[in-house]
Amino acid sequence: MSSPSKRREMDLMKLMMSDYKVDMINDGMHEFFVHFHGPKDSIYQGGVWKVRVELTEAYPYKSPSIGFTNKIYHPNVDEMSGSVCLDVINQTWSPMFDLVNIFEVFLPQLLLYPNPSDPLNGEAASLMMRDKNAYENKVKEYCERYAKPEDISPEEEEEESDEELSDAEGYDSGDEAIMGHADP
Repeated sequence: MSSPSKRREMDLMKLMMSDYKVDMINDGMHEFFVHFHGPKDSIYQGGVWKVRVELTEAYPYKSPSIGFTNKIYHPNVDEMSGSVCLDVINQTWSPMFDLVNIFEVFLPQLLLYPNPSDPLNGEAASLMMRDKNAYENKVKEYCERYAKPEDISPEEEEEESDEELSDAEGYDSGDEAIMGHADP
């Protein structure tokens, strides 16, 4: 086993042993979801987001890809894709950082200290600079509408049932190939 894959395993195990709920995708160690709670004493408190994490083969030398799957209102998060504009993750990543750092330091800091001068969500950045109270109310509204624990759980069940359907369809087509076609 190469060093990056050992490190990937160790970081993932460390994240799983912390207080974060981790849902693996496709039984691999490259893609997974982490349930991330908004920082205490912030306008995001009470919100729970399902964050998709993708690790490249080059991890930890290359940063993971991070994205919110349920909506969050923030100047540095693209509302449609959930992509995160976070300097540490996107540009200054170092192998010294690990997955726990992302969820215990980087994402909480992003939510606590948004940077409206480098926005992915121009509307949120503009509102934050123009009317801080209206911005905070909209953040809280999004937390209420899109970031409750029940908002992230049903999706998992739907995904599992979709996968089961896909598997069943796969068996059907495989059966046809094995049985062959009737002679004309």
